[in-house]
Amino acid sequence: MVIVKTAREISKMMDACRISANALRVAGEYVKPGVTTREIDEQVRKYIEKQGAVPSFLGYGGFPASACISVNNVVIHGIPSDEQVLKEGDIVSVDVGAFYEGFHGDNAYTYACGKVSENAKKLMDATRISLEKGIEAACAGNRVGDIGNAVQRYVEARGYSVVRDFVGHGVGAKLHEDPSIPNFGKAGRGVRLLPGMTIAIEPMICEGSYEVEVLEDDWTTVTVDGKLAAHYENTIAITPDGPKIMTVPG
Repeated sequence: MVIVKTAREISKMMDACRISANALRVAGEYVKPGVTTREIDEQVRKYIEKQGAVPSFLGYGGFPASACISVNNVVIHGIPSDEQVLKEGDIVSVDVGAFYEGFHGDNAYTYACGKVSENAKKLMDATRISLEKGIEAACAGNRVGDIGNAVQRYVEARGYSVVRDFVGHGVGAKLHEDPSIPNFGKAGRGVRLLPGMTIAIEPMICEGSYEVEVLEDDWTTVTVDGKLAAHYENTIAITPDGPKIMTVPG
């Protein structure tokens, strides 16, 4: 069931989204050679809890950390560890959520660790811009398929592929709500977007094939061909005046 929020609920949710965005910014400051993914996760948790909020991911479905940190060919749900030390040239996707006063915020960004290859940079740029294209399509009266179609057309025109097995989602009092927001599809199809809906749009884009597999830890999701993947996400509100990005630091 799609949940439409009131103006007051969206205003409250903005606080959770701001904390999530700030936590993601904190994570980005620690993406540098020699830092472990566990260290980044600890900084994310420390920041969120200092704001009086709770990390949305910690314990969610048994996930053991506050942030998903996915490096290079890991698409999503990478588990932070003391053993994984970042090195020059890595691309590092950090996905962070915060729960504050009854609502969640959810966002992700792929950071360059030092100087990355031109291929990696182009993938990151295309994925980030595809998120912008998806958000632009998230207008009241449009349909979910318009979002996915905008993302898919942009990245496939540049030779990249869109992950099929994982999608964006509604977000609010629950971290994952209806509707699902695929990053692919046909324009004009799917659930109609209504003012008051709050959704997380999150393109997961691969350098090669879109086929992925989940490792034995039941979380870490990698590209089958071992090629790079990038992931960006914002929580947005559908408003009569157009889409409003909620996960803005400040």
